[in-house]
Amino acid sequence: MKKKELEKKLKKLGWWFKDHGGSHDIWTNGEGIETVPRHNEIHEITARSILRNAEKGRPKRGG
Repeated sequence: MKKKELEKKLKKLGWWFKDHGGSHDIWTNGEGIETVPRHNEIHEITARSILRNAEKGRPKRGG
């Protein structure tokens, strides 16, 4: 999946870009974080996992 497509889907779920990490971008919904690899193409399994966590509201805590 293209990174831009994943970011667009995260925005639709109410997430927004927070900060750059070492090799990942950090996204938040105000309650938790999700890390998104900084690659043009993100492996489909990784993208689905990020979106599944974001949809269920089970983000990693922190940030």
